[in-house]
Amino acid sequence: NVLLLSQIKLPPMMEIITAEQLMEYLGDYILDAKPKEISEIQRLNYEQNMSDAMAILHKLQTGLDVNVKFTGVRVFEYTPECIVFDLLDIPLYHGWLVDPQVADIVKAVGNCSYNQLVEKIISCKQSDNSELVSEGFVAEQFLNNTATQLTYHGLCELTSAVQEGELCVFFRNNHFSTMTKYKGQLYLLVTDQGFLTEEKVVWESLHNVDGDGNFCDSEFHLRPPSDPETVYRGQQDQIDQDYLMALSLQQEQQNQEINWEQIPEGISDLELAKKLQEEEDRRASQYYQEQEQAAVQVQVQGAASPASGRQSGSGSNERKRKEPREKEKEKEKNSCVLL
Repeated sequence: NVLLLSQIKLPPMMEIITAEQLMEYLGDYILDAKPKEISEIQRLNYEQNMSDAMAILHKLQTGLDVNVKFTGVRVFEYTPECIVFDLLDIPLYHGWLVDPQVADIVKAVGNCSYNQLVEKIISCKQSDNSELVSEGFVAEQFLNNTATQLTYHGLCELTSAVQEGELCVFFRNNHFSTMTKYKGQLYLLVTDQGFLTEEKVVWESLHNVDGDGNFCDSEFHLRPPSDPETVYRGQQDQIDQDYLMALSLQQEQQNQEINWEQIPEGISDLELAKKLQEEEDRRASQYYQEQEQAAVQVQVQGAASPASGRQSGSGSNERKRKEPREKEKEKEKNSCVLL
């Protein structure tokens, strides 16, 4: 969305684009964005980064693995996925910061990333040292009290750090949002399904940690939704989808560690690459199977009703009437709507 609002141009009147087409546009943009007049060392470094980014570009369809640190709005633990943001020159922000005035929390959290802090809490709880146990309790309370992954100190730092008119990405609750700043106020691009028919609603203000912002049009004029109930249901559907996605990413992260001890010594680079590719294909297959199972489960729950005791002939007719709609859903499964 950041690139579509600034760099990438799609054909006029295009409303729907498949994930594969979108990946092609991104790949072409990365190739075209290669600097022209650079030294040999810079060229080799850029080409390596470009190769690494291309290797994980497909993850944009499911989600990227980023790990925040609580010391700054631009501070993340380095992961290969961060290369995509660096290569495309897209600023990445978060607002999950520790207030430096609260000394005990500052000491408990330190310079840990989120993953490191979770491990520290577990370790402190198992310690015989009362001071460490207390420190682990303080860190755990911080995570519980900031479960929205945004603090008021972080919001203040965000407002100060983001430049006027800057287009960037905001990470919160395992979700990436397009963010900009207009007349000193932060706004997030509205992408929830509930706003699909709300043509005038484009941005939502980010002025508190509770998430109840004001909706605006493309010119940042206030535009309340025409049907709040429909919007609410759509937001709930989006939250459910984000939750399923987060569970899938968590499962993928747990399974992504390769047992290097089982890899025989002296294996060639080609054989190792094949093994890594097989592991990647297995995880991708597992993810799509889980998504299909979740979709089937939702359909079964939606079909359950007090009238389920109808005769089998009637049920057969109902299934026939539903088949075209199911085909439409399958057709739209890998498409996204441009807002």
